[in-house]
Amino acid sequence: MIVLEFIGCFFLIAGAVFSMIGGLGLVRLPEFYSRMHGGGITDTMGAGLIVIGLMFLAGPTLTTFKLFVILFFLTVTSPSSCHALAKSAITHGLKPELDVENDTPLDETIMGKEGGRT
Repeated sequence: MIVLEFIGCFFLIAGAVFSMIGGLGLVRLPEFYSRMHGGGITDTMGAGLIVIGLMFLAGPTLTTFKLFVILFFLTVTSPSSCHALAKSAITHGLKPELDVENDTPLDETIMGKEGGRT
C-alpha cells in the first residue's frame, strides 16, 4: 500500500530529525547532566520513530514482530541506562554546574535548601 509507505517514510524522517537534534544537544549543551538528558530523550524518541517507520514499511510480517520486540527493549533500556549513568556520576562525585545568577548549585535551586524531599 502506498499509504503505509508514506506513513513509514514520515516516521523515518521524524526519527532522523530527532536523532539529529540529539546529536546537536550533545555538542551544544553545557554540562554532563544536560548532555545526558538531551541525548537520552532524543535517542529514545529518534530510534523509536525509526523503528516504527520500519514496521510500517515491512508490513504484516515476522519482521514487524521482531521490530516490535526491538522497540520494546529500546524503550525500556535507553531510559534505564541514562538513569544508571546519572546515578553513577553522582555517586562518584560529579556535581552539577552552579547557577551563575544565584551562585547556588542547581540541585538546591530545584529542590530547595534542604536538598531533598520533605
